[in-house]
Amino acid sequence: MFTGIIEEVGSVRAVQRAGGLVRLRIRGPRVTRDAAYGDSIAVNGLCLTVADPGPDTGPGEFTADVIPETLNRSALGQLRRGDAVNLERAMRLGARLGGHLVQGHVHTTAKVLRRDRGAVQGDVLHAELPPGLAQVVAAKGSVAVDGVSLTVIAAGCGEFSVGLIPATLAGTTLGTLAPGDLVNLEPDPVATHVARCVERLIATGAPGQAAS
Repeated sequence: MFTGIIEEVGSVRAVQRAGGLVRLRIRGPRVTRDAAYGDSIAVNGLCLTVADPGPDTGPGEFTADVIPETLNRSALGQLRRGDAVNLERAMRLGARLGGHLVQGHVHTTAKVLRRDRGAVQGDVLHAELPPGLAQVVAAKGSVAVDGVSLTVIAAGCGEFSVGLIPATLAGTTLGTLAPGDLVNLEPDPVATHVARCVERLIATGAPGQAAS
C-alpha cells in the first residue's frame, strides 16, 4: 500500500526485454536506502517488487520485473533509458497518510489533453476519463496519476481535471507532461470497491427483507 506522496524522481538506467517480460534497472538513492529483495516500490504508480540485483546494478539502484499484464495496463512498456520516474516506497503501518490509499494497481492509461498553466498558483491538468472509470472518478475525490495523489477538480464528458501545485510540479514528473502524453491512472480503491459491490447487488438483485 502507498500514499501517492512521491519520495523522489528517479531515472531509468536500463530496460531489458526477454520474451514478454521487461526488467527495469532504476536509480533512486532515497528509496533504495533500506530496500531489500522482495520489497515493494511504486514506479509511476505501479507496485513493483525489488528483484535480485544483476551484475550491473550499482549503489542507489534497484531492479524490478514487469509482466505482460502490467505492461498492457500501464505506460511502463514505453519507458526508455534516461526517462524520469516517480518513486515511492510502500508505507509503514502507523505512518501518516499524507495523500490517500493507493494500491499501486493501475487500471489503465489516459492521454493528457491540455494544461492550463498558472502564474504562481500552479497548473490545471486535463486528461481523458476512460468510460470504465467514469463512475469512480468524481469531483473532490482522489485519483493517482503516475502514482501522484491528486484531488479531482471536475469530471465528466470523457475527461477529468486535477490541480498541480508548485510542489507537485517541482517534485514529480507531472511538471513535464504535455498534451498527448500517456499517464497511469488508479482511482480511489475505496470508491472502486463500493462501485463493484453496488454493481453486484444490481446484477443479482438486492436481497429482500423478511416480513415481520
